[in-house]
Amino acid sequence: MLIKKIKLLNFRNYEKIDLDFSSGINIIYGKNGQGKTNLIESIFYLSKTKSHRISDSHHLIKNNSSSFNIKGIINNDNNDTKYQVSLNNDEKVFKIDNTIIKKNSEYISNIDIIIFYPEDLEIIKGSPSIRRNYINDELSQLYINYYNVLSDYNKLLKMKNDYLKNNNYDINYLNILNNYFIDKAVMITKMRKKFIDKINEYCTDIYKKIMNLDDFSIKYIPSINFESFDVEKMKIKFSEELKNHFSEELKLKTSVVGPHRDDIEFYLKDLDLKKYGSQGQQRIAVLTMKLCEIEILKKYKNSVPILLLDDIFSELDDKKKNNLLKLIKNDIQVIITTTDLNKINKKILDDSKLIEIEKGKIKKIKEV
Repeated sequence: MLIKKIKLLNFRNYEKIDLDFSSGINIIYGKNGQGKTNLIESIFYLSKTKSHRISDSHHLIKNNSSSFNIKGIINNDNNDTKYQVSLNNDEKVFKIDNTIIKKNSEYISNIDIIIFYPEDLEIIKGSPSIRRNYINDELSQLYINYYNVLSDYNKLLKMKNDYLKNNNYDINYLNILNNYFIDKAVMITKMRKKFIDKINEYCTDIYKKIMNLDDFSIKYIPSINFESFDVEKMKIKFSEELKNHFSEELKLKTSVVGPHRDDIEFYLKDLDLKKYGSQGQQRIAVLTMKLCEIEILKKYKNSVPILLLDDIFSELDDKKKNNLLKLIKNDIQVIITTTDLNKINKKILDDSKLIEIEKGKIKKIKEV
């Protein structure tokens, strides 16, 4: 999978831009504040229908405009498909080959993107909700069914929390809600466990190739300590835990058991990287996880994703930088941003398309 072209209209600091990409490595360079990251963001938005930087899409509209439009041509298995996302006032519209797609879940599963950017460090350092959101985004890309199950779960969670705030509760109604709640919770937990297990098939080897350190792993920490991940046994365990925490939930007027309380942890041997790892170890841990996703998408979805690397070279020394570049295979399209081409190996530069950005415009292009 690769992005051949992107067209922007009134997106961030871009009034209008029409840009082609090569199938290999594309390097977007320029001084800070020129729009390099905005270009990466637009590609991500075309795929996910949201920004990886902010939650309110209205802030993406260029000053003095009322809408933005992103169009892209994605090639997959030698077939070109046109994608479009636009925001006009409060209306967001998705199109595939000029056909309006009404369900977000039917759109976001089509373009496979892996992105790494400096703020990704918060996946380790930040709150559990950041890690859950990350897992949710990646699983929604891998399995269209996950997005739908998660949406159903969140609706049930809201219904239950709203009902717990009602002092005149009906225990029978709560039991009915919990039964539906358990079904969705088990499905989410199973899929998250499977996803982390798949990452662990690759992460030790990838981390070692970049950092030359052994025994890196990621642990899934569900809100319930399951002895078995058999579906029926999980349902029984969920039911027991909900009964055990019933008084607590009534007191707090919120659900305290379920996937909305899950977490993941990062370890180098027995070292918890969140508590004791260096910033460099933490950053490479997140990058490793992202690189594992490439292998997962290849194996389980038969898809080679587009890899977006935003300002990564300023965070790595030359050795780790070269180790990373060796891991990027020739069969994957990579789009990299940097402020300094001198930080990149000359051989890589010679084999890359170079795009210089200045004040939201293309200043210079060097083809491969």
